[in-house]
Amino acid sequence: MTGGEVQLFEHLDKSGTQAVDATVGEVAVGDFDALVLPGGVANPDALRTDAAAVAFVREFVESGKVVAAICHAPWTLIEADVVRGKQLTSWPSLQTDLRNAGASWVDERVVVDGNLVTSRNPDDIPAFTNALLEALHHGVGSAQTVSEA
Repeated sequence: MTGGEVQLFEHLDKSGTQAVDATVGEVAVGDFDALVLPGGVANPDALRTDAAAVAFVREFVESGKVVAAICHAPWTLIEADVVRGKQLTSWPSLQTDLRNAGASWVDERVVVDGNLVTSRNPDDIPAFTNALLEALHHGVGSAQTVSEA
């Protein structure tokens, strides 16, 4: 699929549309410096059912590039089978899902483990953004310091 528009939402209420820049099938991991997975309930739930998107997420994580996920976004990481042995945070209702997938869940504003940057909710966006930017500018190892601060 090329072009088209996607429906935007504010929580579960429609809020507008946005032109599609490219689809998962049209891009490669090498085209990007980082991947930010959307939060909320609906986006990650739909994303984790798209085989091409899940494969792209898996390849991105395996590339070592920064992958940031907030709120319910770790559902997609679970589906991509990339959380085993990792420490993550998320919206609290995902903690059992993450543990069942082999991850260690903690209740922190932001957690950096390897190239994964995770956060719990919109209140954590400043810390999440700082960790993501630190990882992009100075490497994922430096973002670890930010998450512990």
